[in-house]
Amino acid sequence: MRDADFRKLWAGMTVSRLGSSVAGVTTPLIAVQVLDASAFTVSLLTAAAWLPWLLIGLPAGAWIDRVARRPVMLISDLVSAALVISVPVAAWAGALTMAHLLTVTLLLGAATVFFSVAWAAYLPAAFDKDDLVGANSALQSTESAAQVAGPAAGGLLVAAVSAVAGLVLDAVSFLVSAFALWRIRRAERRPAPTARVSIRADIAVGARWLLRDKYLRNQTLYGAAANLWLTGINAIAVVFLVRELGVSTTTVGLLFAAVSLGGVGAASLTPRLVRRLGGARALVACKTFGGVASVLIPFAQPGPGLLMFVAGMLGVAAGAIAGNVIGASFRQAYCPPALFGRVLTSMQFVNFGAIPVGAVLGGALAGPLGTRYAIMVMAIGYAASGLILVLGPLRGRRDLPAAAAPA
Repeated sequence: MRDADFRKLWAGMTVSRLGSSVAGVTTPLIAVQVLDASAFTVSLLTAAAWLPWLLIGLPAGAWIDRVARRPVMLISDLVSAALVISVPVAAWAGALTMAHLLTVTLLLGAATVFFSVAWAAYLPAAFDKDDLVGANSALQSTESAAQVAGPAAGGLLVAAVSAVAGLVLDAVSFLVSAFALWRIRRAERRPAPTARVSIRADIAVGARWLLRDKYLRNQTLYGAAANLWLTGINAIAVVFLVRELGVSTTTVGLLFAAVSLGGVGAASLTPRLVRRLGGARALVACKTFGGVASVLIPFAQPGPGLLMFVAGMLGVAAGAIAGNVIGASFRQAYCPPALFGRVLTSMQFVNFGAIPVGAVLGGALAGPLGTRYAIMVMAIGYAASGLILVLGPLRGRRDLPAAAAPA
């Protein structure tokens, strides 16, 4: 943090990721309130936001390894700002449509893919090797905090102004990020020319290693199942609150703020939990706890009964975030360094690929069942997905396994 250029990179990444996370709360509210969208249509927004990871995530990572990264981040921020600001402009002009909102969400998701991959690759290309451990720690911690604090910030913006006006501030956040990145003056080191291997061959090596490793294969299967069911809940949660429970826009914002901030506080206890239980037990306990807690959500009622929603979502946030911290640390220590990027993107391809499917499934179930019973089905599925970990290769272990051998 004493390095001026690193502070600019850190600030740009933080603001950009926070802006993306804020849009995750404000966009569904616009669909419900301004466009009177159905639960299924609202679920398509979540699917559109994550679909780019499935469509372009793997080739984007390979392509970015061959180009300068800072220009990619700058362009991604500027494109994101233009996309986001088009929504409030269209809304104030009375021309906003669901097709417009879905298109913006899809393209914003694509810009997020490029930004995320580019900043991860930019750090070792611009900073000394001895600084990477501290720099990675700061950036990874901030990224996790932004993903959690984004819904809280979005909730507070909705409570203070409106969902549409909140997107104006979201667009400004991307411009602030672009300005911070533009002010970096440090030259970026390009990789030495090597014999080009096809992108398909690089991807295949990481995928084969993942399929052969029982620990990461098990975690990937769990991640896909959990994302499928949890995304189905999240995709229709706003519709459930507004239409089933009669919650106002301001209250929706405050509820998401309370859940997100509470999740951050609970996740801060993760290191103590690992020391007490051991990494393997803590990982399984956190992930399964989040699934079980989600069963409380469909029992929420108007008034004091909203506490059931808060308790359920808070349990989901705490369990998922703490489990993700443990899982990410395990992967970094366990995977061979030369394969880490390819193995990680292979896991993300499966895990993130389940997200748009889960979003559409949640919306599809909400039609015939109603949002309450759709969430109940998804919550039961989310809780049951914990059995993949409970019965998996970590069963009976206190600590997570040591580093794996290279392929």
